[in-house]
Amino acid sequence: MATATLPGSATLSRDAGGARLALAGDWTLPHYPALQQRATELAGSIDAAVALDISRLGALDTAGALVIAELLGSARTQALAQDEALPPARRALLKTVGDAIDTYCTGVKRRRDAGFVVTLERIGRAMHGFWRQTAKLLAFIGMTLQGFLTTVWRPHRWRVTSLVSHIEQTGLDAVPILALLSFMVGCVVAFLGSTALASYGATVFTVDLIGFAFLREFGVLLTAILLAGRTASAFTAQIGSMKAREEIDAIRTLGLDPVELLVLPRVLALLISLPLLTFIAMMSGVVGGAVVCMAVLKMSPSMFLTMFQADMSLTQFLVGMAKAPVFAFMIAVIGCMEGFKVAGSAQSVGEHTTSAVVQSIFVVILLDAVAALFYMEMDW
Repeated sequence: MATATLPGSATLSRDAGGARLALAGDWTLPHYPALQQRATELAGSIDAAVALDISRLGALDTAGALVIAELLGSARTQALAQDEALPPARRALLKTVGDAIDTYCTGVKRRRDAGFVVTLERIGRAMHGFWRQTAKLLAFIGMTLQGFLTTVWRPHRWRVTSLVSHIEQTGLDAVPILALLSFMVGCVVAFLGSTALASYGATVFTVDLIGFAFLREFGVLLTAILLAGRTASAFTAQIGSMKAREEIDAIRTLGLDPVELLVLPRVLALLISLPLLTFIAMMSGVVGGAVVCMAVLKMSPSMFLTMFQADMSLTQFLVGMAKAPVFAFMIAVIGCMEGFKVAGSAQSVGEHTTSAVVQSIFVVILLDAVAALFYMEMDW
């Protein structure tokens, strides 16, 4: 009985008969730190040639069996579990611990796929996600158009107050920053154009460069990109916050249509605001270019206006303005759609707000490139 109360120990001795490891005392949880330390000291010195003496082994629990398995190794622990000198309960415990080490403590080697296969897999997933997103966008566009056609013939269902409020937020509040941005870009375009054309002695054509750039491309493109970052994100955050607070579910419970109540006023507001802002951006860019022409090229205002009027036709202006409603519709639809996709957390609101900005800018640039090719083929 006295031996059973002794702390566990492991003694390694060597004599003429070879090395012998004697396990004695209680190998239980209260003695686990000392047993673990002793096993660490003996690590590397226990091999298959070392004889094992367990005649003085006392109590044994899972903690002690784990230390024995770490000291002897899984294979020898499994062999020890077959020793008839041990009681059946201890043999079963040692076998269970040895099996657990083999099953759970051995790292599983995962098969490494070839880099080419991984690349194809990523491309496939990206394309699948792109087509799914395109399908959702087309479906939401259809819902928006359906809501518009349903409401346009019923004036009592128009949300005039909401429409005016969104026109102020998306249009009027964006005028200062858009005018300043367009003015500065016009200055840069005029300065670079005059510098490049100076080597050909054609600095006078800087006026044409400014006119073509802002009437056809820069005016509407700068406006659309600015509103994609400013307005699409606002639409997503507003609708996404309502979705997170379950306000949209409450709207449906009241028998109201969220598309009619939330989407249509925002889409119509941007359809009105963006063409007006495009016109302001065009004029601001031209004024910025005129300032540089007068300051650098010493061109008089009357000369600038005369050349601008002579070389710029109404077609150039209409070509640029024709893209504004299309950009406005896509920006508003994408911003609202991403708001409805919010899952209900603040993190989801941020993720979909970022996605709305990225998608809007991508779609704007893509549509602008398609329009440029179309205009070129039509010789406009």
